[in-house]
Amino acid sequence: MNPPMTTASKMIMSQLNNKYLVIILGPTASGKTDAAIQIADLFNTEIISADSRQLYKELKIGTAVPDNSQLKMICHYFIGTLSVHDYYNASMYEQDVLKTLDSLFIKKDLVIMVGGSGMYIDVICHGIDDLPSIDPVVRETLVQKIKNEGIESLRLDLKRIDPEYYSRTDLKNPKRILKALEVYYMTGIPYSAFLSGQKKERPFKIIKIGLNPDRAELYEMINKRVDNMIKKGLVEEAKSLYGIKDCNALNTVGYKEIFDYLEGKITLEQSVSLIKRNTRRYARRQLTWFRKDKTIRWFGVTDIQDIVEYIKQEIRIAEEG
Repeated sequence: MNPPMTTASKMIMSQLNNKYLVIILGPTASGKTDAAIQIADLFNTEIISADSRQLYKELKIGTAVPDNSQLKMICHYFIGTLSVHDYYNASMYEQDVLKTLDSLFIKKDLVIMVGGSGMYIDVICHGIDDLPSIDPVVRETLVQKIKNEGIESLRLDLKRIDPEYYSRTDLKNPKRILKALEVYYMTGIPYSAFLSGQKKERPFKIIKIGLNPDRAELYEMINKRVDNMIKKGLVEEAKSLYGIKDCNALNTVGYKEIFDYLEGKITLEQSVSLIKRNTRRYARRQLTWFRKDKTIRWFGVTDIQDIVEYIKQEIRIAEEG
């Protein structure tokens, strides 16, 4: 049940001098969607998704897209807006979200963002010119490429995508080459473009809320979500996408394991077990990323009242300052 919005809090929301983006983040399956909908309802606002896979209209079951009733309750943006065939990166997301926020802030003083894609959240908070943290999955992919193809393969990639940095870096230093490629594959922007030192300012205040169930509770939530995905038809969804399984968007936990099942490499039971294991690992990587950010205020999954009070408190402080 939603906590009531008091008369005093309604007055706070009706007399704001600033605009606020409230970001609800956390590991996968931690209850972010439900929390965001409750909070958006209380503040009479709308939701921007910060999930790099929910963007794709073909990926519904395997990315835990909000169901139709949830989407009808609160208007969501950046869900199902792309095809898996479309090229998209964090730089494009930054531009698209900022345009959407410009429109939303005309009618709303507070907007909710929700998701677990750390890179997408970072670019909205800090701008793409701030050197991003690197997703461990991207790093591991490049490390494996060095092992399989040698450093020369990565040098050629760097020369192709960032000739400026290629011309002035130490090509005998694999760490520098790796860093440049990691940044490019995370953002779609050459590493050399990040070296200007210019920082972007945002015309809105940011409040970050983290949801962090205890480890046992989170793992149980992950297991239930995966079981529910199978019941909803994840195998059938993956089967319909098998012909395009090499698309980058499908290099995602939940689909890769089902593809192995469809190819007869493992049983369905093994596939489900692997999805649960790999989702747990992904959740740990997400938490490692988020814990570097000391501006996040962490709460339990059911602490909606406390979250609402914290948001109102942060708004009061900002307005009085």
